[in-house]
Amino acid sequence: MDVIIRVNDAVNSVVWGAPVLILLIGIGLLLTIRTGGMQFRHFGHAMKNTLGKVFDKSSDKKAKAGEMTPFQAMTTALAGTVGTGSIAGVTAAIALGGPGALFWLWVAALIGMITKYGEVLLAVKYRERTEFGEWAGGPMYYIKNGLGSKWKWLAGFFCIAAALAALGTGNAVQVGNITTSINTVIRAFNPYFTGEATANLIIGIVIAVLTAIVLFGGVQRLGAVTEKLVPAMAVVYVVACLAVVVVNFKNIPGVLGDIFAGAFSPAGATGGAVGSMMLALSWGIKRGVFSNEAGLGTAPMAHANTSEKNPVKQGFYGVFEVFMASIIICTLTGLSLLCSGIHINYGIMGSTALNVQALGTVFGLKGGSIIIAVGISLFAFSTVLSWALYGGRCCEFLLGSKAIRPYQIIYVLIVVVGATMELDLAWNIADTLNGLMIIPNLIGLFALSGVVVKETREYFAKLKEEKKNP
Repeated sequence: MDVIIRVNDAVNSVVWGAPVLILLIGIGLLLTIRTGGMQFRHFGHAMKNTLGKVFDKSSDKKAKAGEMTPFQAMTTALAGTVGTGSIAGVTAAIALGGPGALFWLWVAALIGMITKYGEVLLAVKYRERTEFGEWAGGPMYYIKNGLGSKWKWLAGFFCIAAALAALGTGNAVQVGNITTSINTVIRAFNPYFTGEATANLIIGIVIAVLTAIVLFGGVQRLGAVTEKLVPAMAVVYVVACLAVVVVNFKNIPGVLGDIFAGAFSPAGATGGAVGSMMLALSWGIKRGVFSNEAGLGTAPMAHANTSEKNPVKQGFYGVFEVFMASIIICTLTGLSLLCSGIHINYGIMGSTALNVQALGTVFGLKGGSIIIAVGISLFAFSTVLSWALYGGRCCEFLLGSKAIRPYQIIYVLIVVVGATMELDLAWNIADTLNGLMIIPNLIGLFALSGVVVKETREYFAKLKEEKKNP
């Protein structure tokens, strides 16, 4: 175990070092400049064609067997995006990097909106039909089909990292956080509870069964579940966090001051090395990527299943996805934590116990524990489902369609393992694998940035012409 930890730490320091962080921000800035700041200039148009169509069921009729509606594809991707990273991940970033980490999470989100837009656009443009008649797309396909077969090795590298990351990032970490949050509720009502190990095993088995039921029903069942689960869980959690911020509104000016001071001051708002700018920047961007997955290359695999034929239109869902995951949900997690006035031991990995305490200032500790348990359980379960799709698609690319079912079986078994293991190492390995996925994806995105720009310009030029000549 010590060897695994040392190796992981060494690789992590490379994949999350300055060069990769610069590459991650740099690609987003490149696309921002080349598209004329599309995510800002056309933000209203993107929201109108995503959020504005939530209740439009006309697109449902366009989805054929093996496809999802554009909204289902987005909620499936959002299900994978809005996981424990939006709660536990943000809490960890603030605890380890200080309040300033939230600022850099915002920066990652604003730039990440155009990054994910580009990823989704390319995924739809270069996707393929599988032998089962389903759409398959993502970084491996836009690397292979966009850059040529000589780059297939890079696509394969991405798939290996992603298939392994799905078992950790999208599975074990998520399930582990479910068991932790549920145990917090149990202890809130029974402080002397000692049956944690048994409870974790039972929870793991139940989640494994539910996961298998959804997975083995195909992409359409997955889409049907996420389009109902994601909006419901987001509303409940957002309202709860908003209540804490509103009740403690007098603390908002001071909290905002701490966030900006911690983002740029060498000592930061914490008054020591913990709040240094580089720590705040590093943790903010890492957890920002973990929460919105922009640049990671995972969400495009869900978006590729859409019935939408226009890559740009589906790309708008990528903009909305990052906005919802980071600017709305992660921000409310951070603000509720900082505005609540609870004590945070900076420099120590924060847990969801801090979120329970924050919500407890309004709803009581028992109420806060229930809200966090329900929120994390729904967020994490939806993430488990989405990452199963990602891992399966990567195995399919590497080994063919026959590899999907064996991978899904392994994936379901890992659910039980994740429910009974310690989370610290899982978080660290997940960070490393995420970094390994980012590198080939960003290389492909950089090389195909011209395609993103061309498709975007043609779309808005056509839109402008249609307005002139309706």
